Amino acid sequence: MTALITSTTELGNALASNVFTSTLQTTMDSLLLPLSAPSLLAAAPVEAIAALGGIALLAVVTIILVVRNLLYVCGPNEVLVFSGRPRSAGEGLIGYRVIRGGSALRIPLLETVDRMDLTNMNIEVKVQGAYSLGGIPLNIQGIANIKVPGEEPLLNNTLERFLGRSREEIMKAARETLEGNLRGVLSTMTPEEVNRDKNTFAQNLIKEAGEDMRQLGLVLDTLNIQNITDDVGYLDAIGRARSAQIRRDAQVAEAETKAAAAKQKWLNHMNAELAKLESQKKIARKENEQRIADAQSRRSAMIAAERAEVQALKAQATAEVAMQEARIGQVQRKLQADVIQPAEAACRAAEEQAKGDAARIIEQGTATATALTRLAESYNQSGGTGRDALLMQKLVPLLHTVSGTIGSLEVNRLTVIPGGRGGAGDAPLGAKLIDLGEQIRVATGVDLPKLMQDRLGSAGASPDAKKPPPLPRRPA
Repeated sequence: MTALITSTTELGNALASNVFTSTLQTTMDSLLLPLSAPSLLAAAPVEAIAALGGIALLAVVTIILVVRNLLYVCGPNEVLVFSGRPRSAGEGLIGYRVIRGGSALRIPLLETVDRMDLTNMNIEVKVQGAYSLGGIPLNIQGIANIKVPGEEPLLNNTLERFLGRSREEIMKAARETLEGNLRGVLSTMTPEEVNRDKNTFAQNLIKEAGEDMRQLGLVLDTLNIQNITDDVGYLDAIGRARSAQIRRDAQVAEAETKAAAAKQKWLNHMNAELAKLESQKKIARKENEQRIADAQSRRSAMIAAERAEVQALKAQATAEVAMQEARIGQVQRKLQADVIQPAEAACRAAEEQAKGDAARIIEQGTATATALTRLAESYNQSGGTGRDALLMQKLVPLLHTVSGTIGSLEVNRLTVIPGGRGGAGDAPLGAKLIDLGEQIRVATGVDLPKLMQDRLGSAGASPDAKKPPPLPRRPA
């Protein structure tokens, strides 16, 4: 329905042109001339209706024939090129329009229509004696798949170069271009590289030939290298060397495999031994853990037994402590009654006695201190006589001791008798007295013999003087 509407629209545009309108008018006049108005009026009504129907049918048939001749349908694998009528394209005008898929009407007398096939074209590429890198000539055989592009602007290049030409001519141009590119790529690779990596060789060829093919308006889909040979036996020599290398590599690989197998066997044996040792280690660890667990169990039992024994001893000690505390309390009470209380009473009595003795001693000390104070005052007030009297008082007992050997002899007069030359231990009593008086004089400054003479002289001079009291006798 859409194609019919489009065809009708383009048909209307074509009918709008002056040339088509004049041509159609001439044709219709020649067909309708026998059926002029006077003849129709003279005919019967039925015949007039039949004539009008025939005219309409003829017009429809004519339109169908015209549309059939002017309408072009384009398949999905081709393009239609309507040439002759200019149209704008980018910055300029081109004299054709392209329809890909669908249908279009050709403007009569102004446009011509050409078809171009878009299906794939298989081209066999052969190169004989093409020199590779290193100067070795090679023979290359391959298959290339090319096609005409269906999109602009590549399609414009195709139309400019191959519109109206056959597919064979297009394939010939593409083949020659590919062979030239193949020679160029082959000159950059060694025979070993070409023979070893055909895919890389094909990719390099596609890369180099792609731009040239685009310039021609063609698209290179795929390129496969099928066969590579040479006429000088170079590749055969490489093959033999490669075969020898492969055999050598196979032998090396076999030796490595055997070595790897032996190594793996040894590793398996070692792993088995290690696993065995590990198993024994685990068994020993389990046994040790069991022994440790048993020891811990025994230790726990022993600890529990010891703890129970300790608790029993503790309970016994607690009971003993309680009993001893009770005994201590009893002893304390007994001591309190038998010892402490009497001791406290004795202490209080002794304290009272001490207080009484202290009071007596204090009184005696006070009296003694008072007497000594008075004696010191008298001593200070009497000058030298007080000192002499004090010394005499203290020397009297000493004289009693010294003169104890002479008994109760009365001394009316004291005469100094010179001593002998013997030692102090051998000196007579008189010498000892003289030495004693000298020592007293040196130590105290009191001349004892002189003092006694003065006392005796003063006593003899006084008529009422009494005789000095006799010296006290030395106790037997």
